[in-house]
Amino acid sequence: FDSELRGANGLEISESDASGDVVSGAVVRPPQSGEDLALSLDTGLQKTLYEAIQRRAVISGWQGGAGALMDVTSGELLALVSYPSFDPAVMSEGRPEETIDSYLSDERSPFLDRPVSGLYTPGSVVKPFIATAALEENVITPEKKILSTGSISIPNPYDPSLPSVFRDWRAHGWVNMYDAIAVSSDVYFYEVGGGYEDQQGLGIAKIEAYLRKFGFGDVTGISVAGEETGIIPNPEWKAEHFDGERWLLGNTYHTAIGQYGFQATLLQLVRGVAAIANGGTLVTPHVFFGSAFPGKPVGVSRDNLKVVREGMRQAVLRGTAQAVNIPGMEVAAKTGTAEIGVRKESTNSLLIGFFPYENPRYAFAIVMERAKAGTLEGAPAAMREVLEWLVVNRSEMID
Repeated sequence: FDSELRGANGLEISESDASGDVVSGAVVRPPQSGEDLALSLDTGLQKTLYEAIQRRAVISGWQGGAGALMDVTSGELLALVSYPSFDPAVMSEGRPEETIDSYLSDERSPFLDRPVSGLYTPGSVVKPFIATAALEENVITPEKKILSTGSISIPNPYDPSLPSVFRDWRAHGWVNMYDAIAVSSDVYFYEVGGGYEDQQGLGIAKIEAYLRKFGFGDVTGISVAGEETGIIPNPEWKAEHFDGERWLLGNTYHTAIGQYGFQATLLQLVRGVAAIANGGTLVTPHVFFGSAFPGKPVGVSRDNLKVVREGMRQAVLRGTAQAVNIPGMEVAAKTGTAEIGVRKESTNSLLIGFFPYENPRYAFAIVMERAKAGTLEGAPAAMREVLEWLVVNRSEMID
């Protein structure tokens, strides 16, 4: 927004004598002030979110992180954080040089605007969107239960002794949609995503179509440079990037749980979960106080979104997101853990959600990136600090 804020320089002519004293002068062109710009960002909330991500990174060994909190109706961003960051005054003044050198040599990429330009494998935070698609396409009802014994196996037509095994992160037993979202059952979403035995699946074409409805694979429209579009893997993408290889059922399974080649930005995640929260409108994230840009309908049933919201609420009450079950406020959320690296040696931790549950007003998304596989306290722990701060300092936001 520099062009709006900076205004224009004026021009003054002056005459000086031999001693350098001004003896006459005139203003040829008066200076023009720049426009005022009121940001929607809440300074206290912004600071709290940044410090929560920073503290979690230092304590648990995360390389970096990003977070956003947005009004689900207007798209106003109350907080937008990228960690690690840099001091813009140092870069503007060009000193101290040692500080600039430390920025340039930092392998954590402090100049990367993570919410806008960072791409992340989303993992299980895509499950609410897959659940919505499954309900819309009548693939399954909310009440139907699927058995998770810990894995499913697909026969290998070339060698029956070597079936393809797709594992859940634990055996969940019989789960319906509410349970599957709450406990994050991979087997449930393998089956509704790709089909298994007598359970119909969406298939990759419908998975991609619904993910695009929720804004994945496209820019959000925020007026900040460098926004990435992300990737929704599909047969064409695989053929292009893997020397013509054909799409397999297992690729659909992994896409349905946010893995494989799936890449999303934090802004896409907060925008998508805001659409779940507000009843199906895709808003445009922005930082202009008191403004709202026209949203567009996702085109899904409000009743189906209500089912998904209930599953996310159950995740907080009894499932994987219990870390954000905060006294004094009702939160709905979905966790995600994404394995990264050739040997899956690292992990990302993600959390999306909204509050208050009964009358959603704000959506959030947070990612803690690249820690050693098995690191437990990530995005939910950081977000808990922020929510506890809101209860004390912004009670009007949680009622």
